[in-house]
Amino acid sequence: MKHVLLLNLHQKYEGFANGNLTKDLLAEAKSFFLSKGYEVRETAIDEGYDVAEELEKFKWADIFFVQSPVYWMGLPWLAKKYVDEIFSGGNNTVTYANDGRSREDASKQYGSGGLMQTKKYMLSFTYNCPASEFDNPNGFFEGMSVDQANVALHKTFQFCAATPLETYSVHDVYKSDFDINEALQKLRAALSKNFA
Repeated sequence: MKHVLLLNLHQKYEGFANGNLTKDLLAEAKSFFLSKGYEVRETAIDEGYDVAEELEKFKWADIFFVQSPVYWMGLPWLAKKYVDEIFSGGNNTVTYANDGRSREDASKQYGSGGLMQTKKYMLSFTYNCPASEFDNPNGFFEGMSVDQANVALHKTFQFCAATPLETYSVHDVYKSDFDINEALQKLRAALSKNFA
């Protein structure tokens, strides 16, 4: 049986970012994984967490499904704190052994000392900005894709040797005509594609 860890990286701001969309997307992901026979564990960082317990989850999981809002072009600060604590805390046990380089072997490259070679991850983001701002040389992100705009999180997983799956993102989340059902359907389609 495959093991999936659902990571809720939402940080609540009362009245502005309550986390309901994040919860809905994670509920859809959980339903999908359970329907496919996966065993599921969950973490919601806003509810608090214990680093040792999280590392056990990371050790147990085959797949990490990361759901996060994007605040000011990056992860919420609590999510960045979580990433720093968990990935650093797993040194020599779960996440990485070293940075990969070796005095004995100059051919070994930086970033090749990861311990998560058998694990995969999928990123899922919520944005207020429209999708048209990405992959657009004239857009705010100057031609960058969603993945390029989130390179730091991708590189963290790469440093630990985890394999990326196709990223999902939801846009214009504050528009009055935002369609949650469409967002959930598209997420299920992305999950079906990644976990066929």
